[in-house]
Amino acid sequence: MLLEAIYHRPKSNWAYAYDERTIHLRLRTKRDDVERVTLIVGDKYAWDRTVEELPMTKWVSDTLFDYWHVAVQPLMRRMRYAFRLETDEDTVWFVETGIVNEAPKDSIKMFDFPFLNPADVFTPPAWVKDAIFYQIFPERFANGDPDINPKGVEPWGGEPTPKNYFGGDLQGVIDHLDHLSALGVNAIYFNPLFKATTNHKYDTADYMTVDPHFGTNETLKKLVKACHERGIRVLLDAVFNHCGHTFPPFLDVMEKGADSRYAGWFHVREWPLDVKDGMPTFDTFAYEPIMPKLNTEHPEVKEYLLNVAKYWIEEVDIDGWRLDVANEVDHRFWREFRDVVKKAKPDAYILGEIFHDSMPWLMGDQFDAVMNYPLTNIIIEFAAKKEQDGASFANALGTLLASYPQQANEVAFNLLGSHDTVRLLTLCDEDKQRMKLATLLQFTLAGTPCVYYGDEIGLTGDHDPGCRKCMEWDEAKQDRELFAFFRQVIALRKQYEALRTGDLTFRFAQENDLRLAYERSLGSDCLIVAVNAGSEADTLVLPVDRDRWKDLLTEEELSADSGDLRLHLPANGFRLLLAQ
Repeated sequence: MLLEAIYHRPKSNWAYAYDERTIHLRLRTKRDDVERVTLIVGDKYAWDRTVEELPMTKWVSDTLFDYWHVAVQPLMRRMRYAFRLETDEDTVWFVETGIVNEAPKDSIKMFDFPFLNPADVFTPPAWVKDAIFYQIFPERFANGDPDINPKGVEPWGGEPTPKNYFGGDLQGVIDHLDHLSALGVNAIYFNPLFKATTNHKYDTADYMTVDPHFGTNETLKKLVKACHERGIRVLLDAVFNHCGHTFPPFLDVMEKGADSRYAGWFHVREWPLDVKDGMPTFDTFAYEPIMPKLNTEHPEVKEYLLNVAKYWIEEVDIDGWRLDVANEVDHRFWREFRDVVKKAKPDAYILGEIFHDSMPWLMGDQFDAVMNYPLTNIIIEFAAKKEQDGASFANALGTLLASYPQQANEVAFNLLGSHDTVRLLTLCDEDKQRMKLATLLQFTLAGTPCVYYGDEIGLTGDHDPGCRKCMEWDEAKQDRELFAFFRQVIALRKQYEALRTGDLTFRFAQENDLRLAYERSLGSDCLIVAVNAGSEADTLVLPVDRDRWKDLLTEEELSADSGDLRLHLPANGFRLLLAQ
């Protein structure tokens, strides 16, 4: 037994409250090194009367480690606990003070979960687990009101560039809500809508005003109301890390320098504000002088932005915020942001844009979720690019799931493309089967999936600006078969709760093999997802309970001798099986 690999720490993703009665505990061991793990748990004030032993389940694995899991409901919402780890030859106990070779005589040196305080429970909005998001880049979705077109607007469907305009607006979204309802989505994430100088609007000039090229505040209110009538939630983009170069406080600083009353609103390294050899003398987003970084530690900046967050919830009834460049803003600001937003709308969804490990933001005091780019990469590398095999897929997913509490995984924002990435169909070399395979994986794993506008009808596009093409509204030019597939997979996810909150078990994942199978189960429902990312058709053999599957499969698929399931999988294809 490799003792150095054994790890656990109270709180964080290793010991946390899942709800007001349930505590989840996890333990890490070297992969395939430990046969059994048992949790020894009891009340610290009545140890002898309450102590019990609970078996832990080997939950997920990655290349190096196994992760064990157990759910506990302590009677008095507090507990002390230790782990007993066993192989056929050895037994050790893991307590807070370390690893010992004898069973602890009392609980004093064990791990302690002092009390499950309801206020500390990380509780993301329940509706997000059931959401299917659709991302809209407003300037390129639909032109519904030509009277507010920008100067120099180009004909719809032209070649996108970093600076051109095609006249997409909010009325265009209202006009095409039937498309979203037919697709089956029930939530929209909008890229920025507020007044700015660019077509992407990430250089905010006025946080309280809808950009006049998109409409008015009243148009947005009309849109949100129309969405809510259809059961569609609305998420806006909050660009609070930085503003735009035409934001009035920044213009004042440009004019008056250090004497401006807004000088403290920004991070200035050298006066006057300037750009020297391509390097601004003030902090910005990346090195963009048109996007000066805001000082969110400044009381007036904080007050202004928190009022913005509250205003659009109270005035327009939006359902949450996506937070741009979220990891570059201080944690204290986001804690206050959460308090303000949740007071205005308790079930508002707070989504952070973070590309890497996000545990510091997912402790229940800041974000509800982050954009799940690690999962994006896992799926793309396996299904679209074929750079990873089934074992690598399962290992990477195991690492990711073990990194966060279960409730964070259930509402993670799962995307395969966005305004910042190459279009999914382009990544798949315009192979629709590979695109479908990637999408199926996205929709059958934990987290809330998001469709980038146009993916459902076959839009292609390389890096920005190629990925920001105009939406195609001529049905003769749309891929309607692909649209039907998206409708089907969305309906499937809505129909089976096991795909949203069920347990995950890998049934087949091997090195140098592009086949993969996993099970999603909840109660009596069990779905098997079997995929083949290979370029040739193949057969996958899985051991199953014959009685459970005999009425659903052919004799050829279900071996009479062994009870094994034999699934014929086409190239870049998949099979879905449901047992109830």
